[in-house]
Amino acid sequence: MKLVNFPPVDVVILNHNGKKFLDDCIQSLRATDYPAMNMVLLDNGSTQDDVAYVKATYPEVEILLNPANNGFCAAYNIALNHCKGKYFVCLNNDVKVKPDWLIHLVEVAESDENIAALQPKIVSFFDEKKFEYAGSSGGMIDQYGFPFLRGRVFDTIEDDNGQYDDIREVFWTCGAAMFIRKSALEKTGLFDETIVHHMDEIDLNWRMYLAGFCCKVVPKSVILHYGGATIQAVSFKKMYWNHRNSIYLMAKNYNGLNAITKTAVHYLLDYMAVAQSIVSFEFTRAKAIVAAHYWIMTHFFLILSKRKEIKARRTVKDAEILKRMYPKSVVLQYFFFKKKTYSALS
Repeated sequence: MKLVNFPPVDVVILNHNGKKFLDDCIQSLRATDYPAMNMVLLDNGSTQDDVAYVKATYPEVEILLNPANNGFCAAYNIALNHCKGKYFVCLNNDVKVKPDWLIHLVEVAESDENIAALQPKIVSFFDEKKFEYAGSSGGMIDQYGFPFLRGRVFDTIEDDNGQYDDIREVFWTCGAAMFIRKSALEKTGLFDETIVHHMDEIDLNWRMYLAGFCCKVVPKSVILHYGGATIQAVSFKKMYWNHRNSIYLMAKNYNGLNAITKTAVHYLLDYMAVAQSIVSFEFTRAKAIVAAHYWIMTHFFLILSKRKEIKARRTVKDAEILKRMYPKSVVLQYFFFKKKTYSALS
């Protein structure tokens, strides 16, 4: 679909002490071939001179301050309430965009009002022929809450040979470069600030599907992602947030029976991972999983309240949601049956 009109798009760069990335990011945005783009730096409590530098060097960039570094979700909710464009892009500070990245996203969004979120294809900052760990070509999830990507399953990252270049529905769109239809949030609500960060986009996309929308990847739109600029890949924090939030998402977004049965399988797989971690002396992972489970057990009433909120908004049953999920366990397929790529899983 060729655009006749250009709806306004707010591109919001989330930043915390990330000055070393900002030149590459903002200069690439300056070269974007889209006339109705508003650039916003959402500074999440930086303690260095990031804001002063952007004000002096890039005067066209609007500055939005969140004094406390209280996570991805709380920061972007501030920006979502502030920005007035038809579309909103969550953008990491450690990315470079191609000049035509945005127009491809807008064209697809304008072609179908049922689309609530999109993502570009995300490749490595260091090697454009490789997918990037966090985004690749759209996110999927199995019915037990374990996410994976078209281009990366667990630690196996594929080369980008055009094998996932089709525009198609995905279960989740990467938060490093997530394009959102603002009006859809009236039915879904904003980011869930209980999540703080990690899997926040999966939760929002899940709620978009529960509200009757869909999410897609647009591989003609390409960005380069540095990746891992905030939390180390194997840190306790990253493992804790991922394990905690994967269970939290299922507990609040599934209906009663599925919340119980699918979460029970997830717990079983987690404790298999704990046992394996102890045997191989990877105690950090074991501690992270146990800590995540403890948080779930001690926040039972919070989860109940979240379930009530979602029940009041949802219009789509779990049977339809499950059709969009991988029906098997991606953990078992990857580790036991050695299916290491998205194509092998399909």
